[in-house]
Amino acid sequence: MLKTIDDMFELAAERGASDILFTPGVPPAIWIIGEMEITEFESMEPEQIENIFMPLLTDEQAQTLRTTGDVDFAVGKRGIGRFRINIHRQRGTLSAAMRFIPHEVPDFEQLYLPPRIIEFARLPRGLVLVTGGSGTGKSTTLASIIEHINHNYGYHIITLEDPIEYTFRHKRSLIEQREIGVDSCSFASALRHVVRQKPDVLLIGEMRDLETISAALTAAETGHLVLATLHTTSAVQTIDRIIDVFPASQQGQIRVQLSVVLQGVVCQTLFHDQLNDGLVPAVEIMIPTPAIRRVIRDNETHLLAGMIETGQSLGMQTMDMAISRLVADNRITVNDALANAQDPEKMKRLLAA
Repeated sequence: MLKTIDDMFELAAERGASDILFTPGVPPAIWIIGEMEITEFESMEPEQIENIFMPLLTDEQAQTLRTTGDVDFAVGKRGIGRFRINIHRQRGTLSAAMRFIPHEVPDFEQLYLPPRIIEFARLPRGLVLVTGGSGTGKSTTLASIIEHINHNYGYHIITLEDPIEYTFRHKRSLIEQREIGVDSCSFASALRHVVRQKPDVLLIGEMRDLETISAALTAAETGHLVLATLHTTSAVQTIDRIIDVFPASQQGQIRVQLSVVLQGVVCQTLFHDQLNDGLVPAVEIMIPTPAIRRVIRDNETHLLAGMIETGQSLGMQTMDMAISRLVADNRITVNDALANAQDPEKMKRLLAA
């Protein structure tokens, strides 16, 4: 029987679980290598879930849950890791979703990511976006970049997260981690003041709204390296999403601003790895060349996919190119490749080449 948060940490560590879900009326479910498994524990009663999770909340978090029906927070256990937790109401009872975050930030080399990505850590300024759906490893990729900077450069790094996920120890860099809702009321509010805190590098957990995106662009424009995430699945969609957030009257100005400050877009998804029974990423990479900056400025983003395809010498690749290489390396199956291809017909040609 799972009764305390310590039991959850033991379960995640023993089973290698990335996520745990508690819903009344069924046993807890865990995700291992992207696959859901119903555990052998007893079905959870509503009061059991309340008894586990409500004591973890501050008074403010409990009020947020009562008012909105949702609350996000994180808890940690020394030497093991942290859980990012969402508690929410469904059918009048509480459910909880937990994401396990290991204590140690993985080395970049362990992530099977293209080497071009770690080169973003050397940039003195500009905007780098890591995008993808939920659970595709965006936070881990960003954490590995921050840790690389931490090991190699004497910078002041500020992270803005909701909630804090990976925790960092000061090495060559000085790192401050600010949790939205605890240390600042919002991403936008924190960003308005952050330039007075003399950061070299900013990590923004999620660019959610117009005000946050606008502040991030301004921070990148004023000489900071800004690393941020979006829930988009391609470079083209990422550019369009940023522009479309703004009113039509501002979009021309934003295209110009984005075309100047953007330094890279990394879009990723995860597959079951056939070689080591783990997860392996497929990654689209766009590096803004002068031609790509012109396309963004002139609202011709439909041309970007072709420009990424022809930019392999600069480290660029489309998602379908990345997926086809995983098939060639025997890391994923042909069926998985075709099911996840952005252009299935082009994928067939890539796999036949």
